[in-house]
Amino acid sequence: MKFKDIQDNIKNSIIPAVPVPFNEDGSINYDAQQSYVKWMNQQPIKCVALWAHTGRGLFLSKEQREEVFNSWRNGLSDEKLILCGVGAKNDGQIDDERYIEKAVEMAVHAKELGADVLLPYAPTLFRGRQDQDEMIIKYHKKIAEVGLPMVLFFLYEAAGGITYSKEVLRELFKIENVVGIKMATLDSVMTYQDVSNLIMEEAPHVSLITGEDRMFGYTVMRGAVGALVGLGSIYTKLQNEMLNAYYNGDYKKFIEKSIVVDNLAEHTFYYPMEGYIERVLYILAKKGIIQMEAANDPYGPLVTEEEKKRIDRFIEKLGDM
Repeated sequence: MKFKDIQDNIKNSIIPAVPVPFNEDGSINYDAQQSYVKWMNQQPIKCVALWAHTGRGLFLSKEQREEVFNSWRNGLSDEKLILCGVGAKNDGQIDDERYIEKAVEMAVHAKELGADVLLPYAPTLFRGRQDQDEMIIKYHKKIAEVGLPMVLFFLYEAAGGITYSKEVLRELFKIENVVGIKMATLDSVMTYQDVSNLIMEEAPHVSLITGEDRMFGYTVMRGAVGALVGLGSIYTKLQNEMLNAYYNGDYKKFIEKSIVVDNLAEHTFYYPMEGYIERVLYILAKKGIIQMEAANDPYGPLVTEEEKKRIDRFIEKLGDM
């Protein structure tokens, strides 16, 4: 598929950033993984995002990433695309070249497995340095050499991201492989607006994709032509209906669905923010999609009993949406 074909394929749709179901000992529960893949394949999606933050991509071993990828590729219908998050851990000791090399190695591995699109992680190693802009551009150009379409990832710094200046964005938008940018700037509405305006005025060939679980509806109205969100890993059909309502001009339905989706986000994405991954796994388990013993995230805070009770009440209220 050509870059433009990939771009057209993922427009006006939800791309769920999917979690990995873990056992309490930190191993992957592959029975639950298969159950989840089977359920997601029945949802109205065109693409699924693996190895992203929700899927703990930088924490998985190469072998685990491969097993997760193969479970999705073998379980999804052939027409559904796979996007892979690629990057490297910033452990405070890695040097610049090795950091970029590891990100490229992960991208090459994704391509070898059959990935359709790449999502480079925010290169936080370069944050706050004098050569920050130069290194951000170098990082993305090296990953682009792998040859797959890329969706850029602009993540706000409080969530572990790095700020891309307008000058940097202009250079990144010139990279042939770049088909879109995922915006997740929860602590700055103005940043989202500014990038939306930049795309409309200077780079209309780049698709604006919202990554804003807590500003979902608004960011669609503000120019997003699709969504790549962790929230999409649960109640996927509901969120797809919200998107379709807006793109089809059914604004009454869009508002009605948006209110429910906002409420869902407020029950999953809140401080401590890292807890959202185990919260969505817990919801998947409560809905019978995965086994409850697989609703663990070994890399984030535990869901408290009080949180579970609050989520249970909300799930009961939502019913079969």
